[in-house]
Amino acid sequence: MKILAIERDVAGVDAARFTAELGRAEARRVWELQQSGSVREIYFRADEPSAVILLECADAAAARDTLESLPLVAAGLIRFEVIPLIAYPGFARLFDPSAWE
Repeated sequence: MKILAIERDVAGVDAARFTAELGRAEARRVWELQQSGSVREIYFRADEPSAVILLECADAAAARDTLESLPLVAAGLIRFEVIPLIAYPGFARLFDPSAWE
């Protein structure tokens, strides 16, 4: 299942807790997850400094488990909104008029 994960702030986190060591560990873990196929795509938003990740997992619970393995999540510095996705069903309307009903 495809899962969209959007990074969200954790209230009250001191920016000084984001260390270079944690940043390297985060990048390493994301690379491992990408190599394993769990993380399919990762981006940073152009309008704010937060990550958007497209995962391939059995379900939303498995995606949450995967995200919890990220060092910044494990340290309580960031969290993710997890959104399960399904394929767009609207194309059926092109071939089956009753799909509008």
